[in-house]
Amino acid sequence: MTKKASMLPSAIFSARNWIFEARRQPMSVSDHDLIQAWKQVLTLSKLEPGQIVTVLTSASTHPQTMSTAIIAAASLGATVNRLDVLPVNGEKALSRDSLAYLGTTPLTGNRAAIAALKESDLVLDLMTLLFSPEQHDILKSGTKILLAVEPPEVLVRMLPTLADRARVMAASAKLGKAKEMHVTSPAGTNVRFSLGQFPAISEYGFVDEPGRWDHWPSGFALTWANEGQAEGTIVLEKGDIVLPMKSYIQERIHFTIEKGFVTKIEGGVDAEILREYMASYNDPDAYAMSHIGWGLQPRAKWSTLGLYDREATIGMDARAYEGNFLFSFGPNNEAGGSRTTACHIDIPARNCTIKLDGEEVVRGGKVLDGGPVQQAAE
Repeated sequence: MTKKASMLPSAIFSARNWIFEARRQPMSVSDHDLIQAWKQVLTLSKLEPGQIVTVLTSASTHPQTMSTAIIAAASLGATVNRLDVLPVNGEKALSRDSLAYLGTTPLTGNRAAIAALKESDLVLDLMTLLFSPEQHDILKSGTKILLAVEPPEVLVRMLPTLADRARVMAASAKLGKAKEMHVTSPAGTNVRFSLGQFPAISEYGFVDEPGRWDHWPSGFALTWANEGQAEGTIVLEKGDIVLPMKSYIQERIHFTIEKGFVTKIEGGVDAEILREYMASYNDPDAYAMSHIGWGLQPRAKWSTLGLYDREATIGMDARAYEGNFLFSFGPNNEAGGSRTTACHIDIPARNCTIKLDGEEVVRGGKVLDGGPVQQAAE
């Protein structure tokens, strides 16, 4: 057999691998468009020539997102590094979703990696450090962190703008001044949250201040209720979404909230699934109310979740779509609290009315701020 012939099986194998990978990771967006999107986000994040950017990756990182991020950052004059770490929690998590098991990350106990990230001006988190103590430690050094783990076409569709920032910041300012949030719905939701202990947080998709964390894509305002001061009933209607299950529920779920904790989860099979999932963490803090707020992103769509394989997305369309009531159970350490439970449930509910100190900010799932800021504001 000639040398050329002996190389043929290897070449065929490589080609088959490439074809398989291309099918597994369909390129719905061109590299050019994603590079341009990265450039816009990095420019909004005030990246300057000579600054150090570290791209944090792991086994689940989307290859196109990674490669285009590196090209975009380098083209803007940054010094770019890539830090790849091994995945963790596989033996504990019930899902591959990066938000299904929180707290322990590949950076836990990894002093060398943490030191490198602290020395960076900007970290592009393509693996998910959210809710981890390591993330808070890195942010305290002044390093900015931008999380981006959704599919490339979702990133491009919900490319952040200055108009997004203005709208979210205005909502956050109202939320930060309020003493009570009252939420109702035709399904039977009637719940009150006392506010003021924790700050209001704005997520608009880029990091324009030292020590800032944000998530591309996003677009919502949120806060946390005062410890032990959430009371009432939340009723999910058919079609509401539960994350990280990434499912549209088929029948109502009733939550009883007492002194800041869920004490009853009632309903049919959907409620049973949620009860079993939360119980699997064996942690009372899994039932605590976590962040509360509403969606403000008009380019996010309630219907999009049904168009994706469950492992292709973490469901940011669901979290950010305009007019949702986004509430959650689990940790509050992101806001400076002490709860660090690994369980985190996000639930965006439709058709709710949200009042801050008696003033409606969302009515029947419609935001009352006059709509998205005009693009001229950019």
